[in-house]
Amino acid sequence: MTRLQGYLRGALQRRIFFWFGVSILIASVASTLVTWIVGGLGEPAWRHQLEVGKSLVRDQFARVWDSPVDRVELARQISQTTERDVTLIDEDGRVLSSVGTPCGYVAQSISIERAGRSLGAVRICARHRLWIARRLGLPLLLTAAVLWAASGVIARRLGRPLWEISRVAQELGAGKLSTRASIAPREAEELQVVAQSINEMADRIEKQMADQRVLLAAVSHELRTPLARVRLLVELMRQGEPEAKTLGELDHEVLEIDRLVGELLASSRLDFAALRPAELEAVEVGTRALERAGVSASLLKVEALDTRFVGDPTLIARALANLVDNAQTHGGGLASLRIFERDGFIAFEADDAGVGFAPGDEERVFQPFYRGPKDGRGSVDGRSAPGLGLGLALVRRIAQAHGGSAYAFNRQPRGAAVVLEVKRLASLEDEPEPARSTGPSGAPLPS
Repeated sequence: MTRLQGYLRGALQRRIFFWFGVSILIASVASTLVTWIVGGLGEPAWRHQLEVGKSLVRDQFARVWDSPVDRVELARQISQTTERDVTLIDEDGRVLSSVGTPCGYVAQSISIERAGRSLGAVRICARHRLWIARRLGLPLLLTAAVLWAASGVIARRLGRPLWEISRVAQELGAGKLSTRASIAPREAEELQVVAQSINEMADRIEKQMADQRVLLAAVSHELRTPLARVRLLVELMRQGEPEAKTLGELDHEVLEIDRLVGELLASSRLDFAALRPAELEAVEVGTRALERAGVSASLLKVEALDTRFVGDPTLIARALANLVDNAQTHGGGLASLRIFERDGFIAFEADDAGVGFAPGDEERVFQPFYRGPKDGRGSVDGRSAPGLGLGLALVRRIAQAHGGSAYAFNRQPRGAAVVLEVKRLASLEDEPEPARSTGPSGAPLPS
């Protein structure tokens, strides 16, 4: 624990402890004042008992006042009972007798009368002027100490989880992504929710950073191959007149580099939510995607009356390019690109002519860096899928950014379909929709 963290932890607990204790004391004082004020409006029980006691003492002394022995004995009994000094005064103010030490402070003076004639007075004395404060002060101080100690316990229980959360935030900011908040089950439920949210955020950040490191390594590796071939083709072109085949290969390698860079740029825009919504026409963007892939526009099948929707043109174009490329590269060729509408969504379905997905791959193909099986299913030439494995993962992210979803299923009797759904009037800020449970043809989809 750093000095700053120690200071923050101590300062937070002291602040909570102080203000909580002050609040308890203020509440106690206010409660006492209210009790006194309300008690002053009527005759409190203690005052009534006091008057009854004084009347009883007055009557007893009136009966034995003429007998000095009985009078002193009664004074001694009262002194022992009340634990106070008792002094007897005659009618002229002279001290007749005193039980205990000399009177220091008269707490009560009771006049003794018989038949309307004053006989003297009984003074019940305290040994100190502040006897009431001493009598009541200790319980009050003890009560205040207990309440203050309770406030310290409460301050610690409140301060510890808050400090734990601040510690995790500081360590995450310092780059220690493996740190997590640990809140005991007995702590406040609200703080447990906050800690859980921070831990989930840390999980996502750590996974994102790990994916970025894998992506950087994969991109570095994938770019080396086309760049090496470009250098070789350039050297061949320098040695003689370039052939059409050489130029075609060079163009293919440049397109491959452009595809990789395009996927990286699209992923970055999604990470930073840098989307630019515009009104698009599904038939137009679908036709353009087929033309760029070198596929006949006759494969476009339009099954919607109104094909307008709102989306980011660049990201939608990238998603459709990935759909078509996936069918061309891994699905035996694109059979059709269907456009249909359903429940406020515009959908693009890329149907291929391959053997279909291996069991369970209908969902795994949307995971980042998934390359597909090596048993020949889902690949034209029997090899695992080339590239970064970001194509369909990027399609799903783009769909979710547009309030929709992406899913895949096997068609009957053969082939597979990958669907991109986007909300027709998406604000590009909506929460992602969950994947549909069935495809447009009623085929079951993986959960």
